[in-house]
Amino acid sequence: MQITLMDTTLRDGEQTQGVSFAPSEKVSLAQALLGKLKVDRIEVASAGVSQGEQLAVKQINDWALDNGYLAQVEVLGFVDVNRSVDWILETGGKVINLLCKGSEKHCLTQLRQTPEQHIERIEQTIEYAHANGVDVNVYFEDWSNGYQDSPEYVYHLTEALQGLGINHFMLPDTLGVMSPNEVSVAISDMVSRFPELQFDFHPHNDYGLATANVIAAVEAGISSIHCTVNCLGERAGNASLAEVSVVLRDKLGIDLSIDEKHIVDISQMVESFSGKFVACNAPILGTDVFTQTAGIHADGDKKGGLYVTKLSPERFARKRTYALGKLAGKASLEQNLDALGIKLSAEDQRKVLDKVIELGDKKQIITTDDLPFIISDVLESTGEERVSLMDCKMTSNFKGSSSVELTVSIDGEQCTAVAEGNGGYDAFTNALDLTLEPFNDISRPHLVDYQVHIPKGGHTNALTEAAITWELNNGRKMTTRGVNSNQVFAAIQATLRVINSLAKK
Repeated sequence: MQITLMDTTLRDGEQTQGVSFAPSEKVSLAQALLGKLKVDRIEVASAGVSQGEQLAVKQINDWALDNGYLAQVEVLGFVDVNRSVDWILETGGKVINLLCKGSEKHCLTQLRQTPEQHIERIEQTIEYAHANGVDVNVYFEDWSNGYQDSPEYVYHLTEALQGLGINHFMLPDTLGVMSPNEVSVAISDMVSRFPELQFDFHPHNDYGLATANVIAAVEAGISSIHCTVNCLGERAGNASLAEVSVVLRDKLGIDLSIDEKHIVDISQMVESFSGKFVACNAPILGTDVFTQTAGIHADGDKKGGLYVTKLSPERFARKRTYALGKLAGKASLEQNLDALGIKLSAEDQRKVLDKVIELGDKKQIITTDDLPFIISDVLESTGEERVSLMDCKMTSNFKGSSSVELTVSIDGEQCTAVAEGNGGYDAFTNALDLTLEPFNDISRPHLVDYQVHIPKGGHTNALTEAAITWELNNGRKMTTRGVNSNQVFAAIQATLRVINSLAKK
């Protein structure tokens, strides 16, 4: 079975609230959709919208003509005899998608025309388009409700137009009201009544059924499916191009032209240009959909790929990841260590995993990039602490100094101090020095270097590593590290670590 996909991100996708592509963005997306993703057809605009829109369509058509894609670029037009066709001709276009009324209610109420008057006007527009070398497809607007309310009107309209050289009869579920069973019944009826015609299905996702409805439509005999990148579209959006292409391949065994390697990068282009971002758990595209969280899943994959399916990340130029958090297990950690090329003993793995679970219990987001910091933090810890932090309250003013109320335990004795400083860490060290004064064998060494490392990824709550280099009394230098999502507390951990290292009983 041969099914083609028509992407309407640049036309119907722009009906998403707040989305308006600039001409240069439209051109870039059109080139990516046809040239990289290999979509069969694209619908790029509505005729007559604006001069900027017309300029964008002209640039798309100029590029398409030079690269052999011109017949695959389509523009929505209206039943206005020559106005829409002339607009398309001015852009160098060759295909009009003529918006007709697929519902008798729309015809009578919105147009205030009889079906015969509407059909006559359609015929005039088609005749003008063909006379000027423009191919014609027709949309039956609100076909789903029109078919349900008055199927005889739909049959009459189709019969009147079937001999006029129309390439595609496009059946929209304009308001996304159909269920898979309703799609199956209605499209099976249309295909069996008019077997010589080529029908498209244009679903919307108001009930979250768009992809399921696509399966029903294809099984009922539809020949082309309309979709958008990232489900853009009015209200709940259109069918997702990513979902549709993958489902048709994997569930119905249909060979499509889509190059799956570019599904994600083009999705990201559309995110950037539209300002509408894909949910983390969106099928195929979401940042989390190829991440295993449960330790038992990581274990099964490590031992025999038990949780790997046909829906593999490699198909889409992505990688599977194993989440680190309170649900992580030994296998989750091992998968991440393997990815980083790090080898740890079983005992060190246990220590690192305990720390990962502890951080996850505090709702800390942990990434593979955080792992080297955690490893350094855990492996440098001796477990023997004469000085431990009990409480630290910090106040900072934009135009003033910072103050710290500190409580530490020193050899089991609770000590408190209050101090100010030029910043939170400076205030902490001043308060710490006050608590250490009574203890002759415990002191803070001289700080000679202070570096902060933040892993890539851009999360504002990412773990931060503070690496502080100290000069000891014998002139030797020593570096200690602390890890925390608050960089001041990371430095505090590094400071307590050096003190405890030097103050062992």
